[in-house]
Amino acid sequence: MIVRPLHAVLERELIKLFRQRTRLLSAMVRPLIWLFVIGAGFDAMLGRSEAQSYQYFLVPGVTGMAILFGAMLAALATVYDKESGVMRMLIIAPLRHAWIVAAKAISAAIAALIQALLLLALLGLLGYLSRGVDPAMLAAGLLATAAACAALGMLVAAFTRTLDNYAVIMNLVIFPVFFLSGALYPVSTLPEPLRIAALVNPYTYGVDLLKHGMLANAGSTLAPDFSPGVDLAVLGAFTLAALALACWRFSRDSAYEPLIHALARKRS
Repeated sequence: MIVRPLHAVLERELIKLFRQRTRLLSAMVRPLIWLFVIGAGFDAMLGRSEAQSYQYFLVPGVTGMAILFGAMLAALATVYDKESGVMRMLIIAPLRHAWIVAAKAISAAIAALIQALLLLALLGLLGYLSRGVDPAMLAAGLLATAAACAALGMLVAAFTRTLDNYAVIMNLVIFPVFFLSGALYPVSTLPEPLRIAALVNPYTYGVDLLKHGMLANAGSTLAPDFSPGVDLAVLGAFTLAALALACWRFSRDSAYEPLIHALARKRS
């Protein structure tokens, strides 16, 4: 009963993703610019050895970047559905609102994972995955980070009514979340106020878990800041809390209220 509606929502979102080839291309370009321009610049400035290369430290961060931006842009489709009226049709379907939010979040997570895997394949061809990759830990990092980023995207989408508002809120959310995450520098080296901000940022633990999977043999300077258990616990708790809040918001969202009110006025 639940499988068919969920499959329909997932299929629709993934078809839209593969039809937007420029979106997949841009998902590769942004992280590579950071890796080859910013990373090479810092490497030249810091003068580190190959074993402590800043570019290698950036690899988990740019992978996390592909997941974060991919999930947030995938969640944008939910706001578009509100404006176009598709969400109203979903809301009045015989399906609990929580399942709609879950299907949208799963599709956003899958879209983010696809973009991250394409980036990882490219990084592997370029030789940036040759330093002690732990496949199990990397898979856990990709899945947990994608789920948390998709939940964050759905949370923003739940409190947004127009595409313009979503773009503004997304920029207000996505850049602080990324820059205060340890993706560009170890959390332990940050000044105290910024370190506290990074500790309360759930995305920090996703990037840290990716470091466990991709920098297993890195030196102490580039090592992860937290244990994998802490990373998974924080990401799991945030994902559940964000999805619960998004479900609560969608159940009261005004996206379908105008239609219901219009039908009520016609009947009266």
